[in-house]
This record gives sequence, C-alpha cells and structure tokens, in this order.
Amino acid sequence: MIVNQAWSLEEGAARVSDLFTRTFGAEPEAVHSAPGRVNIIGEHTDYNGGYALPMALPHRTFAAVRRREDRLVRLISAQEEGVREVNLDEVDTHDSANPVPGWPAYVVGVAWALEQAGCCPFPGMDVAIDSCVPFGAGLSSSAALEGSVAVAWDAMCEIGGGRAATDAGRAQLVEACVRAENLIAGAPTGGMDQAASLRCREGHAIMLDCRDQSIEHVPFDLAKVDTQLLVVDTRAPHALVDGQYAARRAACESAARKLGVDLLVEVPQGADLSGLPEEERMRVEHVVGEIARTKDFVQWLREGQLDSTRLHALGDLMVASHRSLQELYEVTCPELDAVVDVALANGAYGARMTGGGFGGSAIALVPADKAEDVARAVAEGFAERGFNEPHFLYAEPSAPAK
Repeated sequence: MIVNQAWSLEEGAARVSDLFTRTFGAEPEAVHSAPGRVNIIGEHTDYNGGYALPMALPHRTFAAVRRREDRLVRLISAQEEGVREVNLDEVDTHDSANPVPGWPAYVVGVAWALEQAGCCPFPGMDVAIDSCVPFGAGLSSSAALEGSVAVAWDAMCEIGGGRAATDAGRAQLVEACVRAENLIAGAPTGGMDQAASLRCREGHAIMLDCRDQSIEHVPFDLAKVDTQLLVVDTRAPHALVDGQYAARRAACESAARKLGVDLLVEVPQGADLSGLPEEERMRVEHVVGEIARTKDFVQWLREGQLDSTRLHALGDLMVASHRSLQELYEVTCPELDAVVDVALANGAYGARMTGGGFGGSAIALVPADKAEDVARAVAEGFAERGFNEPHFLYAEPSAPAK
C-alpha cells in the first residue's frame, strides 16, 4: 500500500535548494512554497456561481529562486531533465504565434499577469521546482506551482509589492494565477484551486463564493475529534480534454438561458425544470442540490464541536454529493465509485469523488483508528477489480502559500 507522505517545510526547502545550487552554481535567495488542495464538497458549482469548500493539503510545491539582472527566466524541475529558458519580454498568450510551451507557462504567466495588472516590470529569475503534490490526481498541482511562484514574484516586486501580506492582496495574486492559467497556459480554471492554495488557513477549510470570490474560513480540525480525511488517488485516467468538461459547462449555460437566469446559483430548489431537455434537467438538479449540500455542510461545521452525530451528517452529505455526480452529472468512473462503496462498507462516515471527475481522486471521512483499514480495503478492492494500484495520502487543513 503506497502512502504519499507530505514533506516538512524544512525537507522541501532543502530538496529544492540543493537542486537549485547543483543546477545554477549558487545558492537561492529565497524558497517559497504553496499547497495543493482537495475539495471537500461543492463540485462543478464554481462555473455556475455557487459555493465550494476546498482546503489546503499538507503536500506542497517548493520554489527556490534567485533574481537576475536581465529578463530571462531559467527553470529546472526535479520532475524532468534539463533547464528551460523563457524571456519575460516574449511571453504571449497560448493562442498566439509564440506560446510558452509546457509547465514554464504557469511560472512566467504569473509574472505576465501581475505586470498586466500594474505591477513593476520584473527582473528575470532562476527557478528550481520540486513537489510532493501528486501530479494528475486532481489535487491542483498546477495551482500549487502557481501559488509558489506568485509569492516569489510578489516578494521580488520593488514597487507595490507585499500583496501576500493581506488577504485582499492574496486575492489579487489568485486573480493573476487564474489569468496565467487561462491565458498563458491555456487551461480552464475558475479560481477555486488558487484560492485554496493562497488564501487558506491552517485547521480550516474555506467556503468560497464563486460569484465574487469572497471566502469564509470554516473550522475543520479533524484531528481534534480523532478523524481522518483519507484521499485516494485512483490513478485512473484523469483528463478533461476530451470535451466532457466543456459539454457539462455548456449544458449548464444553456439551461440557465432557458430558465432566465445568469447563473444556476439563482435557481431555487424545487424550481420547475420540466421545460428542459432531460440531460440539462439532470445537470441543473445536480448543481442546485450540490449548492444546498455545501451550505448544509458548512452549517454543520459552524454550529459547534464535531461529534458522532455531526460526523455522520457530514458523511451523508458527502455520499449524496457523490451519487448526484454519478447519476445526474455523470462524471464519475468505476474506480471512483469503487472507492466510495468500499470505504462505506468498511466504516467510513462518508466518501465522494473530488475534483472534475472522469478519474483522479476520491476522499473518505473516516475514524482515525479505521483509516488504515479503509485504505487497505480499497487497495484490495482495486486489485480484485483489476484497476491500477491506488495511492493514498492523509489530508489535514494546512497553511497557505508562503
């Protein structure tokens, strides 16, 4: 059974500093880091103006940096061979004649977006990257990369810097990261991942209002009640590039027009959906129900110390979320469904897929003394079904980018 352990801040800094020194022949000026995220509940609500409840993982991406005298950015990653180079004066959008290829787009794209927003022109930078955020697991490794370099660029800005010192400033960094991902990397994102990575708080999840990007810090300290959030990376294919994500979004937008609203968050529970095509009706039912479940989940957390009754109520909401994603939104897969079924059969309070779906990860809310048994049962269930061997990690609400 493979459990992905988070690095301590000291270990991560040492790893990436060593990579930097070996590559560039000098020590870095600073090391920054940012966490991946897991969404507890509130799936496919972001682009519908609803609510989501993400939290930061203890697993982080680390960036060792050193400023340069020119505008060149040299990049090295522990996850690949070779140094890449990008000139900040040549950064252009993904649909231009000269797009930035590969993962460096997420790094230089943030600088580009900050400059577009009025920040001082940046000097170049040597950058080394290392990470313990699982890649391709739906845990926002891209947002962790963006967050780690966003605070690095921010610290380097001589005029108007210091955005990371306040939540309002961090919201500006989130916006820059989203623009970088959308316009430079060419990947769709609504900002939930970046908000969790940059604006979270240890021991809390954030309730994110996806209309205005406002947040509420909600206590979610499971360790106090001997409970674990087990994350299962199914290692099933996790790709939204086949049009499935776009099709779901298009169906929601079409339904909103027919219902006379700008966003589906405006549709009340119990609204008459009989005039919609069957597929659009199903998508709306999920979104409206998921927004209500997210609000209910947060209300349970707000009302007091978690006890057995509250934990079971949270678990029931998670299961209802998964069944809705499975039956109404149709974005699960056999691996994700198996995690939920096996976890529930082995004592979990609740379980659900997390992220966009079609692969990726699922989460289970489990008593701490049963977490290892649940993980082992899931691994055995996957072996029996002929699935890829799953990987596991234990999530606790962790600190933001720094």
